Amino acid sequence: AIAGAITNNGKSMGWIANIVAGLVGSALGQALLGSWGPSLAGMAIIPSLIGAIILILIISIIVNQI
Repeated sequence: AIAGAITNNGKSMGWIANIVAGLVGSALGQALLGSWGPSLAGMAIIPSLIGAIILILIISIIVNQI
């Protein structure tokens, strides 16, 4: 939800797609950037947020091209 709000693309995707993109982007961000910074529920917040933002931007570009 935070990544969708930052990119202004969260409204067009729907809330289920936002949740899925957030979870996948979070896992991807931690896999690529590691687990540094503050953590919440075992997940590093900053890499998770960066990964979710990148994934939502990629998804929105693909959806807008179709």
